Amino acid sequence: MRDALATWHMGRVIFAYRTHPWHPRPLSQEIAGNWLGLTQAQLSRIENGRAPEELSKLVCWARILGIPGELLWFRLPDEADGRTSAAVQPSETLTVPVLLHGRSVLLPIDAQTARASGLDGLLAELANGQPVLSGPVAHALPTRDLDELEHVAAALDDARRYLDGSVVGFFRSQLDRSKADDGSLGPARALPMVLGILGAISQHVREVKPDVRYALLSLGADGAEFAGWLYRDLHDCSSATYWYDRAMEWAQEAGDTAMQGYVLLKKSQMAYDLREAHRVVTFAEAAQSGPWQFPRKVRAEATQQQAFGLAMTGESLSKVEQKMDEARELLAGAPPDDERLGPTGAYFTGDTLLVRQATCYTEAGKPTKAAALFADVIASGTLSRRDAGFFRARRAAALALSGEPDQAAAVGLQAAQAARETNSERTLCVLADVVAALSPRRSRPGPRELRQALS
Repeated sequence: MRDALATWHMGRVIFAYRTHPWHPRPLSQEIAGNWLGLTQAQLSRIENGRAPEELSKLVCWARILGIPGELLWFRLPDEADGRTSAAVQPSETLTVPVLLHGRSVLLPIDAQTARASGLDGLLAELANGQPVLSGPVAHALPTRDLDELEHVAAALDDARRYLDGSVVGFFRSQLDRSKADDGSLGPARALPMVLGILGAISQHVREVKPDVRYALLSLGADGAEFAGWLYRDLHDCSSATYWYDRAMEWAQEAGDTAMQGYVLLKKSQMAYDLREAHRVVTFAEAAQSGPWQFPRKVRAEATQQQAFGLAMTGESLSKVEQKMDEARELLAGAPPDDERLGPTGAYFTGDTLLVRQATCYTEAGKPTKAAALFADVIASGTLSRRDAGFFRARRAAALALSGEPDQAAAVGLQAAQAARETNSERTLCVLADVVAALSPRRSRPGPRELRQALS
């Protein structure tokens, strides 16, 4: 591994990891690719081609493989200066061999679980830099004892015999935990767990009993949709598209029609990221017109997305506001139990709607009104750290368009700090647009400081 790391070529590092003798048997490119969010063909090209250079991907892959920061040729975000002596953090993972029927099965777990299960010695080895390899199949939640870990390990070793509803629930709890942490920790921290779950599902879904398969496929669709979102936040739209397509495929196999429609809505939102106005409209309309039954919250979200499309294609403000009013009415009429209708009904709140409508006003040529709406929601303190940073960047853009360069720069600096703390490339992309909009005022202290902070 150290020889491979010395080449500064992540493809060679991945190959060395796959074939390391510590594994009971070499890992196939398909299995490792599932962990890393890659197809077998993509991983083959990475291992045999020129060295990958995109930093966000290098960071993500290094974290998935659990490579200690001091061995890398690049620096992981948020690392302290004294990296070699730093204590193991709760988000770090290690792989432990669980003995089953006289042979070991590798079960990756997180540090919190290791402590809860009495495996402090392994943590000490990791903290002291000893060669404990880590990996991404499953980051376990705290358990009462090792029985649950052994059951999950058995499921990964013999899916047809042991992968049952309790293991699906185990994966579900991990995915829910990752979603809960996303807004504060950012996509680079969430992806290893999510891709590990998806890798396990992809590897074993054809082996399980039929009564478990549909639940596993439905969970996979939910996880793949979330992976698509995480890659959008990393501004990696090709990987986001890959996972949205997997989400659609698994939802179709599971017969989960609502998730199929929800993925169309997410594709509309990614089209907005890419400034593809007509695809914003067509995907949003497709999400609204399918045979599925959305919760009112999701119908409100899809209707608001249609308003985005109208604004981007130059429709009148009255038509845009009409759609925005429809979205507001739908959300206001959502019953309290809407959040219990599965992953498609939970997160869209009144504040979420307001910041999206503020963005819509920017698109419709009303940046002053947009800036005021953004300020109100940010001041409420209801947004996650990552989302507050992103919508501060949106507010900075609106202020720049409103002729307030100094205020735009000050807000942009706050957004830049949050973007770095949460590794939100999407926020940094918005701030790049802010810098461009402020270029006529680049000699002023505020815009100059923002430009320097982002350079």
